[in-house]
Amino acid sequence: MSRPLVAIVGRPNVGKSMLFNRLVGQRLSIVEDTPGVTRDRLYAECEWCGRKFDMVDTGGIEPSTDSEILLFMREQAQIAIDAATVIVLVTDLRTGVTAADKDVANMLLRSKKPVVLAVNKADSTGATDVGVYEFYSLGLGDPIPVSAVHGHGTGDLLDACLKYFPETDEEEEEDDCIKVAIIGKPNVGKSSLTNHILGQKRVIVSDIAGTTRDAVDASFENQYGKYLFIDTAGIRRKSKVDERVEKFSVMRAQLAIERADVCLIMIDARDGVTDQDTKIAGLAHEAGKASIIIVNKWDLVEKETGTMEKMRKDIMRDLSFMSYAPILFISALTGQRTDRIFELINFVNDQSNMRISTGMLNNVLADAQARVQPPTDKGRRLKIYYMTQTGIQPPNFVIFCNSRELFHFSYQRYIENQIRAVFGLEGTPVRIVIRQKGDKE
Repeated sequence: MSRPLVAIVGRPNVGKSMLFNRLVGQRLSIVEDTPGVTRDRLYAECEWCGRKFDMVDTGGIEPSTDSEILLFMREQAQIAIDAATVIVLVTDLRTGVTAADKDVANMLLRSKKPVVLAVNKADSTGATDVGVYEFYSLGLGDPIPVSAVHGHGTGDLLDACLKYFPETDEEEEEDDCIKVAIIGKPNVGKSSLTNHILGQKRVIVSDIAGTTRDAVDASFENQYGKYLFIDTAGIRRKSKVDERVEKFSVMRAQLAIERADVCLIMIDARDGVTDQDTKIAGLAHEAGKASIIIVNKWDLVEKETGTMEKMRKDIMRDLSFMSYAPILFISALTGQRTDRIFELINFVNDQSNMRISTGMLNNVLADAQARVQPPTDKGRRLKIYYMTQTGIQPPNFVIFCNSRELFHFSYQRYIENQIRAVFGLEGTPVRIVIRQKGDKE
């Protein structure tokens, strides 16, 4: 049984995102005074009175608009409404009931879904502000005064939502799903790929760079397994991040990398590897994430014999620190080779979770030392005692030796290459820690 879904909707700039952040207990949604900051749907897990459920923040609904972005936002909000168990309509006490509020309320009444009416910005304590009673005119039942800033009334709001949840049926937790972050510079096709995979217009797609601002979660299941896709805002160069909103987007993308099990690093086939691509790949590498390099828009590249192999070599040269990552050439627009993505996600995730016994590791270590003697310095030779694995995601190894100083970086790289040659570990970074006699745990 899937968890109940609560959708937060309303016209722009009534405080939906701030209320969303208050209810989920963390700053996930971007909050700004600029109308239209939240564009895509943004999901988070919540718990109230022992019940777990999902909450979705939507872009402000403009019932009648000519703006392309605002039309997209309305479409996204409608999708959230269709999927919701209960809808929370957020209004603004300070402005009172507006024509847009009435239009949105009528739209929700037509959906036949349960609706809870929240009157936000009721920041004062004590007696209920008489202005709240005006909202009875929307025909949605008792308005609940809340303050997203201070948290007043949020418990009453969640209690009202809880009444519409189905009876619990020992809901299964989906711990076996693989979390996948789709990262890359703006306008490289991240949202197009997400939409193609999910088979619906789940994320706003536009030629306007920077259309996706929040990191967006979407659950998906097929014959390959269960997945949670995180479509992130395009990461721009710092010099181009001049809006506070864009700064939050970069932070959100970095948080998405931290949350993910696997990163799909998207590169535009027409541009090749740019400096920005290198920095983005570096974020995933430093975070120790299993990664796949996705070369998108391959259908737009003029091809000759060996074009793909040449680009593959160029990518491996420019991203030499990620030589372990498999490379896949696709077109998110036509679907070319996108069916291989799931097999690769499963493969690199398994590699990142691989555990190797200490006995097998030390056999490889002994063989490596027999092939290439450990380095010496001023008559002292490096002695390696043994090696063991201490963690996964990524695989972490500890090597015990007589002197950390004698264990040159080049010999560490040699040992890593020997481990990869025997056990694979494709698609995942490897962490090696050197300890010498006398080190404390």
